[in-house]
Amino acid sequence: MNRKILSIITQRTLLLAAVLWLSTAAAIAQPAGTFRADTLSDAVFMRMQGRSYPAGCTVERSQLRLLTLSYCDFNGATKTGQLVCNRAIAQDLIDIFRELYRKHYPIQLISLIDDFDADDERSMQANNTSCFCYRVVSGSKKLSAHARGLAVDLNPLQNPYVKRRSDGTLIVQPSTARPYINRARTFKYKITHRDLAYRLFRKHGFTWGGDWHSLKDYQHFEKDL
Repeated sequence: MNRKILSIITQRTLLLAAVLWLSTAAAIAQPAGTFRADTLSDAVFMRMQGRSYPAGCTVERSQLRLLTLSYCDFNGATKTGQLVCNRAIAQDLIDIFRELYRKHYPIQLISLIDDFDADDERSMQANNTSCFCYRVVSGSKKLSAHARGLAVDLNPLQNPYVKRRSDGTLIVQPSTARPYINRARTFKYKITHRDLAYRLFRKHGFTWGGDWHSLKDYQHFEKDL
């Protein structure tokens, strides 16, 4: 075999080895992750009783799914969290959170709101991303989209609910989120129209509370079914 042919073979072999090494390194750097939807086990359903699933809840257990999701926390570490959603959006959320994980999108915490006794304020102050919780819209008697498991609140501390009262004062939830109500400021984890999460949720047919006019709910994505 002449030297020219040998050189070409060697170069191609080295290139293939480099590609394989890079693929292996990427796989090591970020595991494939877990993205799964299951029906509610007895243990999970019992955990929800009197919390996110109170007495009188009109949503049937069979309508809900427990999602197990990998995500990257604010330190870049891979974590696994859980949230309960309506089965109608389970695949949407799996697709969205898989892509967020693949792109290393930072999420501080994903945990069942029952870990906070279904106290939305406590959950938001912990910057917990959640979905199903049978409750009414703040300041009204209308059931929230969360009550049907059709809404997700993402990184709520940096993306608060903000509403101006008739006297000009502001309602801010969580109450610790006042540093983040000025959306003209630059800060980490702020959801905007350019944000990956916004683009993914919109692609899957969700609306964003940041686009509402009577109030702003920057953490909130919901699907109208």
